[in-house]
Amino acid sequence: MTDAAKTDDVTMLQRQAVAITMIATALRMVLAARLPLVADEAYYWEWSRHLAFGYFDHPPAIAWLIASGTAIFGDVPLGVRFFPVLCGAMAAFALAELTERLAGVRASRFAALLLAATPFTIGFVLATPDAPLLAALAMTLMLVERAIDPTATARQALLAWAGAGVAIGIAMASKFTAVFVPMALLLACVIHPALRIHLKRPGAYVAVAVASLVMLPVLQWNATHEWIAFRFQLGHGLNAVGNGSWWQRELELIGGQLGLVTPILFVLLVRAIWRDYNPNGEPRRFALAQVALFCLGFFIYSATRRRVEANWPAIGWLPALALLAAATQELRSVWERRALWLAGALTALVLAHIAFPFLPIAPRKDPGARLRGWDALATAVRADSTTAARFVAAARYQEAALIAWHDPAHPAVSAINLLGRRNQYDLWPRFQDVAIPGATLVLVVPDTSQRPALVDTLRAHFGSATPGALAAVTYRGDTLTLRRVWTLADWRGTWPADPNDPLKNR
Repeated sequence: MTDAAKTDDVTMLQRQAVAITMIATALRMVLAARLPLVADEAYYWEWSRHLAFGYFDHPPAIAWLIASGTAIFGDVPLGVRFFPVLCGAMAAFALAELTERLAGVRASRFAALLLAATPFTIGFVLATPDAPLLAALAMTLMLVERAIDPTATARQALLAWAGAGVAIGIAMASKFTAVFVPMALLLACVIHPALRIHLKRPGAYVAVAVASLVMLPVLQWNATHEWIAFRFQLGHGLNAVGNGSWWQRELELIGGQLGLVTPILFVLLVRAIWRDYNPNGEPRRFALAQVALFCLGFFIYSATRRRVEANWPAIGWLPALALLAAATQELRSVWERRALWLAGALTALVLAHIAFPFLPIAPRKDPGARLRGWDALATAVRADSTTAARFVAAARYQEAALIAWHDPAHPAVSAINLLGRRNQYDLWPRFQDVAIPGATLVLVVPDTSQRPALVDTLRAHFGSATPGALAAVTYRGDTLTLRRVWTLADWRGTWPADPNDPLKNR
């Protein structure tokens, strides 16, 4: 093949990689505009209405992305999801660039195909912290590869380390688990002889300094809020919770990962990590394998203590995808082709069903049920309005956010967490902080045959508690759950003692 022909071939493959990413992004954008918000997205949208450098559950990146999108498109699903969807494109381009440098342009195209097809990238349709996390981590890995490339000049390496510091700082400002990546890279530099030189050069330390500067506002916010987000996440990931035995949780974790990346791809990714985890092998691939192994290993350990959500280990699969693409750029194996086809088919099937439900899945087990039917809560609250001088709250933070989102006026709604897990609503002004005696509280709680426990807890602090409208959350003709609107009138100015208030000295 002549040089001109080779150049044309490279250009064609690069264009194919770009086209794959753009088509995947366009499809995600269509779905993002069409699908209703899930509860967590509505919760993060509420954060975007109270912009800060930190929140109870996570760092602030997702709130700022949502605020940027809604500033352009308004409070509509596309506005909430616009920039998270673009994060998917950013992750794909960074991963493609990384794999092209490792193994050539054909690997780049395969990386684009993998990231478009793998089911865990369905998350790029939703506005969750995983979207900016994965995009920033892909950028981090791409820049670290440039920094540790043996052919890089000292200046090139230093600039790449500085860029990696910015990227990992943004990743940690998206989700604290991003800290596992620099920890894994440090371990890689200690273990691999060819990487130890970077511990004697300024680049890695510049990256740490830059990342610390990026994270400084997040650290300052947490310092003024009793380090609440750090305490929550440490407990969320490591506190022992007795929900089944450890081996049951490990099996559930493995099952979740088989669904997240599909069974064939799971085996190929594990094999790719194992093959490149060679302390005497190619240093850049070893570093990627170390990141993948360290991140996945942490969640395997975490599952011995508590349940691990299926999406949490996705940060470990990102470098594994790069290793697989770099090793199988030609799709020589029938299993590699099958893995790609199976992953793409399952991803397309899931997205098609969520957008246009057609599979014979029981409504209570259907993932599409998480998106639909929750507007009934806002309708029930409006139907039960007897006075304008009222406050609206729910017993769960998810429902408080959904009520605010689905009400056209987007009113202020709070969550009363006396009997549930703590969340961001505990840090914002609460009913007892802003109401005056005599106020009315409209409260949405799970419907029971008897008076709900939360209403019982509050009853002594109000003149009356009256049950009102019933909201049925339905999906495909099946009632999934019921919520009752209670009106608690004539507040007496007192409130139940709360020894578990996350900010006792507010």
